[in-house]
Amino acid sequence: MLYVVLFFLMVSLLLYVLLAGADFGAGIIELFSSKKNRQITKKTVYRVIGPVWEANHIWIIIILVILWVGFPEFYNVIVVYLHIPLTLILLGITLRGVSFVFRHYDAYKDKSQILYDWMFRLSSLLTPLFLGMTFGAMVSGKIVITDNYATTTFYNIFINPWLNGFSILVGLFFTALCSFLAAVLLIGEASDSERKLYVKKAGVANLAVIIIGFLVLSFGFINTIAFVTDFIKNPYAIGLVVLSALLIFPLIQSIKKAKKVSSRFLAGTQVVLILFAAILAHYPNLLITADSEMSIIEAASTEKVIEVLGISLIIGGAVILPGLFHLFKSFKMIKALDQD
Repeated sequence: MLYVVLFFLMVSLLLYVLLAGADFGAGIIELFSSKKNRQITKKTVYRVIGPVWEANHIWIIIILVILWVGFPEFYNVIVVYLHIPLTLILLGITLRGVSFVFRHYDAYKDKSQILYDWMFRLSSLLTPLFLGMTFGAMVSGKIVITDNYATTTFYNIFINPWLNGFSILVGLFFTALCSFLAAVLLIGEASDSERKLYVKKAGVANLAVIIIGFLVLSFGFINTIAFVTDFIKNPYAIGLVVLSALLIFPLIQSIKKAKKVSSRFLAGTQVVLILFAAILAHYPNLLITADSEMSIIEAASTEKVIEVLGISLIIGGAVILPGLFHLFKSFKMIKALDQD
């Protein structure tokens, strides 16, 4: 049953990266567009993600619940030592939701709409940045676990693990990844006259992902960060990265030809491969601190708790997933049956 729980954890993480990542990326694309194109993107974003944007965050809630109930020791380290970036993520999600609602549904239109627009754009940028920095902190080997706070500083315990060169680069990588996913999504949602805009954005974002990803690996290798060195030595992780790299060529062609189905499939597959490579590189030790590595399997709750949690997830999945599928299908978010 432990692996059933881990399966749901992995699927929830994957869906959050894909769906919420594209959600965040839409705001980033709007931020880095010209004044004219911002208005075009704003209308497109509202039409595309308006009906479903709240549903995307169900996956991060499931992730937190699984970690809290099934892996309390793992969860405890994350929420205690990384409480600052997690709080900033929560604040970003909240501000983004508030601004999204008020910039579209406010009964009175005035200059406050400008504030809502900028709140939406900036929170769309900063939230995935801090999400990536949190993951970077988890694998950077800089978390200092201690009960004696007199022997170290607040900065070393609560700031340095996530505010360092490696974590910042990981944050920028995830931010670029979100922009890439959003641009590919919007290609299939834009009108013929606007499609070239998102084709160009997708190409730029794809290039940014490649460059920043190279910088992450280079920085980690130069500074002998265990996660990166183990990543490079892991043949499975490298194989997945190589396979992801090979998909760039058909992906570029699909993007240039504005093929909405194949471009989304290839982009999503790339992200899945990168995510699996990152996890395989150091599995099951998914939390690397300054003096130890924590295995998510060894941090699991008792067998009875895991059994109840697994059964609950199976029942919950059977209830929730059909409803979500119907929601996406109703608002034409599922393009698998469409023609390129």
